[in-house]
Amino acid sequence: MTDVESPAYVPGHGLLKGRTAVVTAAAGAGIGGATARRFLEEGARVLISDAHAGRLEEYAARLAGEFGGTSVTAVPCDVTDETQVRVLFETAAAEHGRLDVVVNNAGLGGTADLVDMTDEQWSRVLDVTLNGTFRCTRAALRLMRESGGGVIVNNASVVGWRAQAGQAHYAAAKAGVMALTRCAALEAAGYGVRVNAVSPSLAMHPHLVKVTSAELLEELTAREAFGRHAEPWEVANVIVFLASGYSSYMTGEVVAVSSQRA
Repeated sequence: MTDVESPAYVPGHGLLKGRTAVVTAAAGAGIGGATARRFLEEGARVLISDAHAGRLEEYAARLAGEFGGTSVTAVPCDVTDETQVRVLFETAAAEHGRLDVVVNNAGLGGTADLVDMTDEQWSRVLDVTLNGTFRCTRAALRLMRESGGGVIVNNASVVGWRAQAGQAHYAAAKAGVMALTRCAALEAAGYGVRVNAVSPSLAMHPHLVKVTSAELLEELTAREAFGRHAEPWEVANVIVFLASGYSSYMTGEVVAVSSQRA
């Protein structure tokens, strides 16, 4: 195994200049927050959402201070609530006139052996992670169909491909996100919308450290070819690529941002 330090942060290149984007679960240090920041650095106008309204407002204020108040908007949204999802996308269309990019990042994990897993644990993870992605994808496609184009990027996971003990609900949800991505891509191609997904493994951030055992984090890190975890912004860079014109002929793809696909 090769032990490699995290690379230097890559500056923006205006790849999303003039685009309007919605990013869910974007209230902080994880992949959603990193994606919102990267989109702003690439010239997009970004509407961030999250179920945690307080953290969302704090992060929006921080981004507005760096990139200007007109560049970022915050709309609280619980993706398990269809009314809130509808308001989120209506707000994006009303404030910016159109919707170019959607990143469905909202998801919920947890650890429980299947034999002990409750219906509530199973249903909650599926409702946030898979059903939430469905609700947001449906709302986005309805707007993008009218405007004649757009890009949707879903956040899947390598556990949608490979098994991990205690993760049956999360793995099933993420495998569902992959299948949803492929089916939506075929349906949306006719009106100029591309739908792809990223599939990361371990993108380290403070919240993950709080809810995941040190032993599991060490195990997942050891599996990676580089001998280190990903930085959230490294996953966000791949999302930028999928959202930009550089991936104009890609749709229905699930891109691994990890060496742990198998």
